[in-house]
Amino acid sequence: MAKIEFTLNGEPVRAEFDPPTRTVLDWLRESRGLTGTKEGCNEGDCGACTITVSYLRGGELRREAVNSCILFLPQLHGKAVRTIEGVRGPGDEIHPVQTEMVRHHGSQCGFCTPGIVMSLVAAHSNGEQRHDDVLAGNLCRCTGYAPIFRAAEQAALVPPPQWMAEEEFPAGNGNARIPEDLDSFAAWYEANPGARLVAGATDVGLWVTKGMQDLPPVCFIGQLLELDFVRRADGWIEIGALVSINRLYRRMRGAHPGFAELLRRFGSVQVRNSATIGGNIANGSPIGDAAPALIALGAELVLRRGGERRQLALENFFIEYGKQDRRDGEFIECIRFPVQPDRLRCYKLSKRFDQDISAVCGCLAIDVSDGLVVRARLAFGGMAGIPMRAAGAEAVLTGSPWNKTSIGAAMQALRDDFVPISDARASAGYRLNVAQNMLLKYFQEDTRPDEPSSVLEI
Repeated sequence: MAKIEFTLNGEPVRAEFDPPTRTVLDWLRESRGLTGTKEGCNEGDCGACTITVSYLRGGELRREAVNSCILFLPQLHGKAVRTIEGVRGPGDEIHPVQTEMVRHHGSQCGFCTPGIVMSLVAAHSNGEQRHDDVLAGNLCRCTGYAPIFRAAEQAALVPPPQWMAEEEFPAGNGNARIPEDLDSFAAWYEANPGARLVAGATDVGLWVTKGMQDLPPVCFIGQLLELDFVRRADGWIEIGALVSINRLYRRMRGAHPGFAELLRRFGSVQVRNSATIGGNIANGSPIGDAAPALIALGAELVLRRGGERRQLALENFFIEYGKQDRRDGEFIECIRFPVQPDRLRCYKLSKRFDQDISAVCGCLAIDVSDGLVVRARLAFGGMAGIPMRAAGAEAVLTGSPWNKTSIGAAMQALRDDFVPISDARASAGYRLNVAQNMLLKYFQEDTRPDEPSSVLEI
């Protein structure tokens, strides 16, 4: 039986697992009796199952909140895990977050409280004080968030306790199907193309917990640090496939803040800590929000099979709904786009602002010189079976004056670019109107930059 090693609440653990898709939540509750971690939605939405996972990156300790209900046990290999039972000090001192939750009456029924505390503990450790963002993935049905926010604000005034400042990591290797390096993984996957690759499991996890699927042989690739990088090279920004959404968000805030803000609305903090940019693209969802932004930036994929690599424009990766241009045994190694002035704007329309799926996601990049449009890349998600560009609207804009007349003509051209569907999120007509208005909004923001247009600003 396969084994992994990690530390749990400061103690070394060597765990056996069968099947490999056993969730961390089930293992904690059933095998270790750590029932403070709760099962609520079992799909990564409510946050009752939140734990923290720590790892070293560049010599720095990073502690992150994650959803244990859609995290598979082998994903803990080599890491340090804390549950609600493990945040107290050696003399049973309670954590400052717990102290303030008690003082400010931040709990009523208490079911959600362990997950809320663990989200705030991770934020407290990392000096993160955007509490509305931190708690977007923790649903509390009865307390109300005001006392929880007051507790978070007061706890932030106290430094992290010493007992949480360090973590011990296991020295052993275990024997789970976790590749040690990129070359050996590429060779293995070429020979085993039917395997299911698991990085963050924020999508695959639901296939198991909600879809009740039995997966084919699973290979856990989240440990491949060779695929976890963001760098500039030869005029390109290159992003490894295993870069988490949260890490990419932090790196994009300077270069393309509109893209960063779109990334901030991916799921919750817990989901963004686990989910990877490669996984978001590889699953081929027509409403995956990263693809329209990257297509608008002119991104291409570096795909690898064994020792072979090929480049492919991202927009050509998506063939039709559920079908991508990816050969057997081939995987996304990195995503890259040209270094460029920031002309990207990203607009996401969803029924809820946080933690919701897009009805329409529009990402537009329009270059203007001497009053003329010299380049236009307009990419949309939710408007077709795949993320795609508005070729007709782009053609109307390119070479035209940058004015409202040209925008109006491009808005009309959008009607011929897409034939959206009607579903529970939006009707076809509404989607089309929204896409048109996103183009108009881009023009308004570009020509009237002093007028606030974001709901967060207004």
